[in-house]
Amino acid sequence: MEEKETQPGEPLEQKTPQPEPDNLSRKLADAEQQVSVYKDLLLRKAAEFDNYKKRIESESATIVKFANEDLITEILPALDDLERSLKSAKDHKNNDVLHRGIELIYQKLQKTLEAQGLKTFETVGKEFDVHYHDALMQVQRNDVAPHIILEEVEKGYMLNDRVIRHAKVVVSAAPHDQPSSETEVKQRGGDNSAHG
Repeated sequence: MEEKETQPGEPLEQKTPQPEPDNLSRKLADAEQQVSVYKDLLLRKAAEFDNYKKRIESESATIVKFANEDLITEILPALDDLERSLKSAKDHKNNDVLHRGIELIYQKLQKTLEAQGLKTFETVGKEFDVHYHDALMQVQRNDVAPHIILEEVEKGYMLNDRVIRHAKVVVSAAPHDQPSSETEVKQRGGDNSAHG
């Protein structure tokens, strides 16, 4: 190649390197790929943050919903005592005024607790369920199917659909044709000498 000689007074030709079209296309493709990666990363982080926010809101709502659980659990024995007093006073006819007063207190306390989400559940006649009941004893019965609750000794309570105290109950058991001496011992309180 022949180099051009510059004549005096002629402007100097400046040579600027022109990028090759293939190189530009590659750089553009790389930049677009990076944009896509960063966009995907941003969307993932936004989704993770949204899930985190929802989880925190749900946990906070649960904490608020069950914040009074300990307090209500402490009040339950007083509610039981009032209920027992009502039953006892009802048996004595000359205690009508006392009975009515205790009944009003009981109803007021019950309404207060119900407003906080407390409720009882039916037990007698229902099938025994470990999620709701504690069996104090089993009684063999011919006239009732096994595992049916015969008596409620102490009420069970739920707070906002969560069991906070299991009902204490007496449950039916299948009758044995001839009870063994070991079964009789267990029913009488469990004499350890019989297991010897």
